[in-house]
Amino acid sequence: MNSALLHPVVLLLPIAVIVAFWLIAAVERRLRGTVQPGFFRRNGAAVGTYLIVAVGIWMLLLILLPQVSMLELSFRPKLPPVQMGGPRDMYTLANYRYFLFGSPDDASHWNVLHLRAFFLTITVSILVTGFDFLLCYPLAFHMAQTARPGRVRLLLLALIAPYWVNEVLRAFALRILFAGSGLLNTALLGLGAIAQPVDFLGLNIGLYVGLSYAYLLLMIFPLYSAIESLPHEQIEAARDLGAPWWRIHRDIVVPFAKPGIASGCTLVFMLSAGALATPLILSGPRSLWFTPVVYDRFYQAFNWPQGAAYAFILLLTCVAFVLMVLRLSRLSLGEMTR
Repeated sequence: MNSALLHPVVLLLPIAVIVAFWLIAAVERRLRGTVQPGFFRRNGAAVGTYLIVAVGIWMLLLILLPQVSMLELSFRPKLPPVQMGGPRDMYTLANYRYFLFGSPDDASHWNVLHLRAFFLTITVSILVTGFDFLLCYPLAFHMAQTARPGRVRLLLLALIAPYWVNEVLRAFALRILFAGSGLLNTALLGLGAIAQPVDFLGLNIGLYVGLSYAYLLLMIFPLYSAIESLPHEQIEAARDLGAPWWRIHRDIVVPFAKPGIASGCTLVFMLSAGALATPLILSGPRSLWFTPVVYDRFYQAFNWPQGAAYAFILLLTCVAFVLMVLRLSRLSLGEMTR
């Protein structure tokens, strides 16, 4: 099918998506039986109109339309500009076949290089998400339930201050730290813990640390916000009844903080899977992250349809992860974003 015939449909798809989300929200409210004042009655006509227009422009022009345009581009062949919209500009699955097999026509061999980069990216992003959760949960609980206000402010300042530095500069600082002659190897050699420098960058330890550090705040703040709203009396009552600490967290804190846990996990996973600067600076010579592959499709091979197909595959994977988190936590999308 000629791509020019479907351009009006592509422009209408974002509007259809907005209407679909509105219908889903209306059905959820009806199923829960909640009756609330109307949107304009709660916010006023002026503020309500501004919110609808601002959010509509944000969703339509900056999120939905670019994504739908990328999806449409991923089904088109790579053509010179003068041939776009012509008889050769037909919709095709060649870009997706190239991702799987390394060729738009030959399906006899798998595209091992790109598939390995894709699954490495997804696997490491899941592990980084789990590590960030295990690291941030105790700290978020301490800040929300046991720490004094002064200590909470101090901890928040200590967490936020390093992020005043640009992400690229932080990645280069970590590269210097983990280099063969860097501070960490120098300290270990001086202490006699190792006989020769460890190749932290070649082993991708620098990459894992950099990704975990880059999105730490996106895990700890949703956790802190969720746990802070838990009444402290529930924890005290469980302690008075003799519940051990692990059962308090398993049966009280974690179920109550599920929206924050789900929100933090999805944010860290999606940003880790889509990271570009940190993998380029900190990854080892034998590893390949998927986002540099996508970047190369666009700006090295100058194959924008193929790059759009790769980007859309990554987007679908992130959406699937969000749906899996919602399913495992038994939360709706509205509950997770509260």
